[in-house]
Parts: sequence; structure tokens; C-alpha cells
Amino acid sequence: MIIGICGGTGSGKTTIARKIIETVGRDKVALIAQDSYYRNLADMPLDERHHVNFDHPDSIDSELLANHIKKLRMGKPIEMPIYDFKTHTRSDKTERIEPKPVIIVEGILIFAEPKILKLLDVKIYVDTPDDIRFIRRLQRDIKERGRTVESVIEQYFASVRPMHFEFVEPSKRHADIIIPEGGNTEIGIELICSKIREKIEEETQAKQIAPSAEIA
Repeated sequence: MIIGICGGTGSGKTTIARKIIETVGRDKVALIAQDSYYRNLADMPLDERHHVNFDHPDSIDSELLANHIKKLRMGKPIEMPIYDFKTHTRSDKTERIEPKPVIIVEGILIFAEPKILKLLDVKIYVDTPDDIRFIRRLQRDIKERGRTVESVIEQYFASVRPMHFEFVEPSKRHADIIIPEGGNTEIGIELICSKIREKIEEETQAKQIAPSAEIA
């Protein structure tokens, strides 16, 4: 089962993905972050890298992401890139992701890219108010990505906000489930986890029946 979790920057996608993993079990769920698949800008001068539109679909290596999703679906492990957000380059190291019954793919643009969208079995959109998302992004970028308040605000108005309304918000129409950030989140996550556990149990039983049928 390939589950896509989409939503604007700071909407809570990663938090929801982690809650699903904790509830269903780390041995059953693997997580792929679209942020790991930003294109490597090592050949570009550092000053120019800071002005790249990282909220446009072209900034993502969607071909590699799609290929990795397909490999995991076929039961093969992948080497997920590790991206350095301070230098906008890929590390020489990678993270090995083993195939598991459930693969979660999360990112702001996964519903806006057709080649990714068609690989998703379940599509979840996290719908969070703009002001909450901005505050979360501001806190994250300063704490985790070495940005200044001024640079975060500048990027937000230059690309994050306009790209959200051009690509992310319209892609909500592809969602099977929309989770509002707030009081109903826990209920939504529990319903999703119940469905996942049910699906895993069905597939487990099917695999157990298959060998018996062959012997008979």
C-alpha cells in the first residue's frame, strides 16, 4: 500500500506520517520524504542557489522519486538521497530504505506531479490555515536549516505562498481523505490506521492461503 500525504509547508504532514508509523508499527511502515529528492545544485554558485524556486515541481527530481517508489513496490530496497538544506546539495551518503507492507510518501508537491500521483493507492491532504503553516515553517527553517527570519519571510512571499496557491492548494482535489489540522486530527489518524491494519491483515491471510492452495 502506497500512501501519499500532501499539504502546504508546515501543515503537519511529517507529524501525521510519524503518528501512523507509531500506531501501525515501524516494522510495517517505511517513510519517504519528497524533500530528500530536491535536485542537486552543487554545480551552481552558492549565492544563486538561495534564489532557486524550491516550491515549484521542477525543483524535485520526480523521476528518481517515482523509480524508487516502483522499486519498493516490487519488494526491492532503495538508497534514498540525503539533502543538505544549508548548501542545497545532496550528500555523498544515502539512507537505505527497505520495502515494507506500507510505504508513506510525504511532500508538498506529490499530488501536483502526475507520475507520482498515479503510484499512490491512498491520497491524504492535510489542510491547515496559512498563518499556522507560516509560523511552523519559520520556526523549522531557523532551527533546523540555518535560515534567518528575514530570509524565511522573503522566500515565503517570493515563492512559497504563490506556489502554494498555484500547485499545492489545487492538488487537494485529488485527495481521498482531507484531514483538518485541529480537534479531528486524532480521529482521522485512527481511522486511517485502522484501514491500514485491516489491509495488512487481508494481505497476510491471502499469502497464507496461497501456499495451501498450491499444495492442494
